Amino acid sequence: MRHNKKFNHLSRKKGHRDAMLANMTISLIMHKRIFTTLPKAKALRVYAEPLINRAKNDDTASRRVVFSYLQNKQAVSILFNEIAQKIADRPGGYTRILKMGNRLGDNAKTCFIELVDYNEALLAEKKETAKKATRRSRRSSAKKAAPAENAEQPAAEE
Repeated sequence: MRHNKKFNHLSRKKGHRDAMLANMTISLIMHKRIFTTLPKAKALRVYAEPLINRAKNDDTASRRVVFSYLQNKQAVSILFNEIAQKIADRPGGYTRILKMGNRLGDNAKTCFIELVDYNEALLAEKKETAKKATRRSRRSSAKKAAPAENAEQPAAEE
């Protein structure tokens, strides 16, 4: 019976699944964005986010726990030195999944999974929208136009 066992097995046995998710997590840490299928991305998010969250606390025990999952010194050092500083104030939700459409060969749903604070295009777009947040009202232009009309009318009456 599979009572309360809700994670996706991805048609793999435990050893294969753990190795695949560890390799995908390493690639996500190194490249900041990877292209994969939607079920794998959702499984990766469940696997990777607790490891990223553990990187906020930079001590030996946390490094050893993360290394026991990833088995890659470069990925662990990038995670603790570079990524942990960017996500220090974020309470969760370190990854974003962007759906891309279906793959041509087998019609599988594909997507990008990326680290949230590393999408330069989206961060630049947010800054632009923040600058353009000025409100224009019709009142100010109506007040400027009204005195000009009043000044012309007395001159025409004389």
